[in-house]
Amino acid sequence: METQGASVVITHQVIDGKQNEYENWLNEIGPICRSATGHLDWQIVRPIPTLTSTYTVIIRFDSPEHLKDWMYSQERSQLIKKVEPFLDKGDDYFIKSGLDFLFMPLETKTKIPKRWKQYLVTWSAIYPLSMIIPLIIVPVLRKCGISQYRVIDSFFISGTVVLLMVYLVMPYYTRLIKKWLYK
Repeated sequence: METQGASVVITHQVIDGKQNEYENWLNEIGPICRSATGHLDWQIVRPIPTLTSTYTVIIRFDSPEHLKDWMYSQERSQLIKKVEPFLDKGDDYFIKSGLDFLFMPLETKTKIPKRWKQYLVTWSAIYPLSMIIPLIIVPVLRKCGISQYRVIDSFFISGTVVLLMVYLVMPYYTRLIKKWLYK
């Protein structure tokens, strides 16, 4: 089975006037994080001056295990204690891997469902859509004067399926089956 990478998205709302202290802290924690086993990438999205005070840090590791090792390490814990006086709302983060974000409930502390459950849920949602959507989209394309061309048909069909999955089907479907899914 293929090893899957993992990411953490960390958001810190910095208290007004403490940005320099926070930047110094980033300069301290950055090299330590980058030297952690399995570290791949570190991105910082800084706040827009006078509009926001939120820093977003995205860190990627080669495996969920290495990411969790870093996130729960003694070094990080000590550095988080050091930065907390500069933060308005504490250390807020969520960890994701692969397509897990499709299954993340709004409460970030809930565990991620088992892969086989993700597979069954995704397949059971996509299968009916892949049967029904072409019956709707293809006639609409023909009425719009778009001639039959498999690539164009597939483009619109797949785009519609993904749109429905992300914005309509999965949010409601995962809520409907959450007891089983997260058990």
